Amino acid sequence: MKHARRRHSRLRTRVVGTTGLLTLALGAGIAPATAAEKTDHGPMTTASALDDAAQAPGQAAALDDMAQAPGQAEALGDVAQPPRRAASLKVAPAPGQLTLPAPTGRHRVGTVDLHLRDSSRTDPWVPGQQRELMVSLWYPATHTSQYPAALLPNSQQVLPGGVTLPTTAGHTGAPVARKDGKLPVLLYSPGGRGNRATGTALVQDLASRGYLVVTIDHTHDTGDVVFPGGRHEVSMLPPGTKSRDLIDVRAADSHFVINQLAEIARGHNPDVEHKPLPHGLTQAMSTKHIGMFGASLGGGSVAAAMHADSRIDAGVNLDGQLFGRSEHQRLDRPYMLFSSEHHNRNTDPSWARLWENLHGERLDLKLRGSGHNSFVDNQVLFPQAPGAFGITPEVMQQALGTIDPNRSIEVQRTYLAAFFGKHLRHQHSDLLDGPSRHYPEVDFIR
Repeated sequence: MKHARRRHSRLRTRVVGTTGLLTLALGAGIAPATAAEKTDHGPMTTASALDDAAQAPGQAAALDDMAQAPGQAEALGDVAQPPRRAASLKVAPAPGQLTLPAPTGRHRVGTVDLHLRDSSRTDPWVPGQQRELMVSLWYPATHTSQYPAALLPNSQQVLPGGVTLPTTAGHTGAPVARKDGKLPVLLYSPGGRGNRATGTALVQDLASRGYLVVTIDHTHDTGDVVFPGGRHEVSMLPPGTKSRDLIDVRAADSHFVINQLAEIARGHNPDVEHKPLPHGLTQAMSTKHIGMFGASLGGGSVAAAMHADSRIDAGVNLDGQLFGRSEHQRLDRPYMLFSSEHHNRNTDPSWARLWENLHGERLDLKLRGSGHNSFVDNQVLFPQAPGAFGITPEVMQQALGTIDPNRSIEVQRTYLAAFFGKHLRHQHSDLLDGPSRHYPEVDFIR
């Protein structure tokens, strides 16, 4: 009977998850970090519904009940759920395949997916099961024409109306470019309900600039994660799960992933199925220079991960509220906050508390005209085929703001590269010293 209940729970969760077009196709229905848990912060007036705007009509409550703090349901519904008329929204003629902006670095890009198992840790969401993760490594590569272009790591590639998800700039299994020697490492944690594909526009650009970027699926707190052999693992969070607990698990996941990267550097292959690693990966791998960034809940997890692992030298939070201990703890390493227009430490007490505890270099930037979904690939995918995602122009503007999506990505790429270049490669950038006439959309919050 116990096993029957578990199978029923898995089936129910999967059905609910796939009713939202975004969860089905992208796994990008990021939980609104600022409304995810009852805290002592009080009601949020900032990005309180941020990613529920990305869900199909009427699905916000079903997809993530735990994301609503007491007293926030009405506000979430007002912002997050499309107007009732959206239910009859017609899917526009398929534009074919969606696209992501091309990387801007000098390198071509390779990628490989790895299946990792932590035999020392039980999965906190599925008792009796060891913790397993799927990660993707993105890196500067050579001879890419001899290797296939990689699809986004999603369980389904086709949206309603026949619209297909982008092909990435990565080439599966291509050799690692070795001219730059050891590569600095960046970890990427996605938002709640989002998967590791949701930041690909930023991730593959950083790889093209010479970083080894590791994107992490936090199994069972995200959407559908596909493991080798076609096994699907879906959200298994019990009702009432707190965001602080999710963040603690994500911090432990990040620590484990860094340990596995260290194994690769020592010449071992941590992939459960012993998938061949790209040529040159062992020689390029190093855990001496590591940064981490994430969006929404993933961004809110960065500080906790830095406290859990001193090997993370610098962190960037893309518009994510913090929960739990990390906002109260002293952090002596560089950290950058990057917010949407209506969310900042002036409106988010967790950011204000963290700011007072940052004792390394600290930056607080605001991207004018942006919405919460401006920090994930939604910003360029939604406008290409809004009908396929089941959203109206009004809801899209609430999710993405008014900034041009391609310009938004250009700005984020530039500032991420400047920040990590300074702290992982010792490359000074005047861009971080204050406002720039080249990027007037970026405000420095002092």
